[in-house]
Amino acid sequence: MKSRDQEYRELFMAEALEYYDSMSRHLSELERNPNAGPALNELFRLMHNLKANARAMGFNDLGEVAHHLETLFGLIRDQERTFSGPLTRVVFAGVDALGNMIRAVGADQPLPDATALLDNLDRLVRGEEPILDAEEEAESEEESNKKMELSDLVYIQVKKLDNLLNLVGELVIDRDRIMTLAQELDNPALLATAQHLFRISDDLQYSVMDARLVGVGVLLNKFPRVVRDVATAENKEVELTLSGQDVQIDRNILQIITDALLHLVRNAVSHGLETTEQRLAAGKPAIGKLNLSALTERDDVLIQVRDDGRGINTEAVRRKAVERGLVSANTAATLDEKAVWAFLFEPGFSMAQKVTDISGRGVGLDVVKLALDSLGGQLRVESELGVGTTFTLVLPTSIAVKGALLVEVEERPYAVPLLHTDTVLSLHPGQISVVGGVLVTYFQEQSVPLVPLRQLLYDEGDGPLPFATRDDITGPQQVLVVNYNNRRLGLVVDRFIRQQNIVIKPLSKPLDTIDLFGGVTLLGSGQVCLVLDVPALTRLFLNKRP
Repeated sequence: MKSRDQEYRELFMAEALEYYDSMSRHLSELERNPNAGPALNELFRLMHNLKANARAMGFNDLGEVAHHLETLFGLIRDQERTFSGPLTRVVFAGVDALGNMIRAVGADQPLPDATALLDNLDRLVRGEEPILDAEEEAESEEESNKKMELSDLVYIQVKKLDNLLNLVGELVIDRDRIMTLAQELDNPALLATAQHLFRISDDLQYSVMDARLVGVGVLLNKFPRVVRDVATAENKEVELTLSGQDVQIDRNILQIITDALLHLVRNAVSHGLETTEQRLAAGKPAIGKLNLSALTERDDVLIQVRDDGRGINTEAVRRKAVERGLVSANTAATLDEKAVWAFLFEPGFSMAQKVTDISGRGVGLDVVKLALDSLGGQLRVESELGVGTTFTLVLPTSIAVKGALLVEVEERPYAVPLLHTDTVLSLHPGQISVVGGVLVTYFQEQSVPLVPLRQLLYDEGDGPLPFATRDDITGPQQVLVVNYNNRRLGLVVDRFIRQQNIVIKPLSKPLDTIDLFGGVTLLGSGQVCLVLDVPALTRLFLNKRP
């Protein structure tokens, strides 16, 4: 795997060579027409960007040459200097020098000495004549005889990668069908070809997915300014720590969770962390700590927002949920703290005491839940009153190919994304109770309601589910325990088929309006298989439970 320094160097090289090519083109245009305003503006911009990038990478001499040329182009643009005579030769020599320096960076060699060039550029900025000698003229001519070079990196529009990944998805679906057919026909030659196709398409699929990966740092590194601005507005002192910027994730996933992460960070500073006075009174350090980190867990990427603030006041949230009519007082009293915390992500729910530009408008944390639902992700919340809170976004590495568990209900297969599955259970009747008309089992010291998946999928109308009785429990029950928003639900199915990777395709109109399904996939047999939307199933159960 490439180091971060190597990856950044390659990205710098790709941009710098593009800048260099553009500079040469605009210089030629400027030489033909010294009053070409657009060319001057573009040269000024290119020098400014190259200067900033070079200094950020530690290539200070390269940055200095770009800085001097930027200053000179500014003077030409302001008509304080004229692009003619010796100035023209020095500028061309300066751009040639930049090209040599960029190539030296690519070859990991020391940068050529630019002392004489910088001296001449200084002279031109001061309005003095440059000192040109024969050696410099010869170097300039030598430069024009060098071979042209192209960067070994290319920029690709994300939509082109999206299209490529969709095509690969279609290929994977047909590949699985061919493999199944080859196994059924038991033809050795066909089976060998199918196995080779399987390996090649697998490699192609992961190569395309790899091309879409970016470091989480491209998003995390934008947050120091956000935290500073919110802390200033809230009159708080906050120390932000970033980690895990090298963790790789699909670029589209990062785009989708940008707003969600922004809300979590703003929420942590606004709601989570106390003012300096409050922290000192509570015996805490004056400066609040906020940690924004990324890490991997199996096939998932975890992005965590952790603060050492006041923590979630569970009882206050419980009271607010009852006040808002989200739950009855009797039911609220029976909920554990994680079930109570889930109300924070209901639309319009806010614990803010006053409305500010940062918080209290009832908009925010529900955005987090919606973003995660669209990705098939999960949210974990950990909090301790007076100690702090951690929000963890559990994200798939890729949105094209997902691990899924295939289950069967009334002879039809359904796929359940693994990200929302906790475990599978085979329960005998003695392990199941009936509480308030709902089937319940106890798993890992937690009460888990059970519901036949058939009822959620096939029972029509908005009325409540039928009251469950002991008569509904006959023989062993196959249960898939799913988890959404810290709520567990046991889905009773007819049987488990197998676990496999699937390519999810969106449902076409008008089926795309059915909330219970997150898409469709084709199995190796050619059979259409609907992908279940666990968040929608959980919400349906909560709305229809007797």
